[in-house]
Amino acid sequence: MRKIILLAVTFCFTLMLGTGYAVKRYGENFCADPRFTCVKVKRGDNWTRMFPDPYQREVVKRLNRTNMRMRLGTTIAVPKDLRNLTLFDIAPFPARIPASDNKVIVVDPKVLAWGAYDEDGRLLHWGPMSGGKNYCRDIGKPCRTISGNYIMFRKDDAGCRSRTFPVGSGGAPMPYCMFFHGGYALHASKEVPGYHASHGCVRIFKNDARWLNEKFIDLPRRSNDFKGTQVFVNPYI
Repeated sequence: MRKIILLAVTFCFTLMLGTGYAVKRYGENFCADPRFTCVKVKRGDNWTRMFPDPYQREVVKRLNRTNMRMRLGTTIAVPKDLRNLTLFDIAPFPARIPASDNKVIVVDPKVLAWGAYDEDGRLLHWGPMSGGKNYCRDIGKPCRTISGNYIMFRKDDAGCRSRTFPVGSGGAPMPYCMFFHGGYALHASKEVPGYHASHGCVRIFKNDARWLNEKFIDLPRRSNDFKGTQVFVNPYI
């Protein structure tokens, strides 16, 4: 099952450019594609002013894999057919994968995104992510998000905090944390920047984290024969 899923998620919808590991802000990967316009943020620009329609604004944020405040000079990719697009039109995952006994979350660092599939293999939702950096100076070692096949085993609510970071004190906010291996977790963050920036956890949008935490994931319980939600984390390259 793992092999099937890992292979399946390497195929992107027509709006995507492939799965090469992004070393710059993700939206810049679309600038050479004629279906997109790339604009540089000017002084006074913000998400609401540039994209007054809330749904279109969400499409552009997810395309660019970021929820952060616009900064002067940042490049933003915008679909030329924005008015007619849905979030599923720009999804970097197939609409279906083979059915399984469990719900599945696929995390793909190559496209800075995650996707949630039900037991029938239908893509229910997807969103941007920011994984671990190549190297974290404060701990003196590489800190990429671990790849592999895991089971979600613990979660907490909006008050979840790190026991490890910042180094020496802990306490960094990890709202709606969902742990899949040791200290590795998916959690909400105000800083999903369009590139990998964490110590190894998977940062995602707050509304996505809350939905996954409260509406989607199952932890292993006697009532479900200990079949918790599966988490497949693809390699970076």
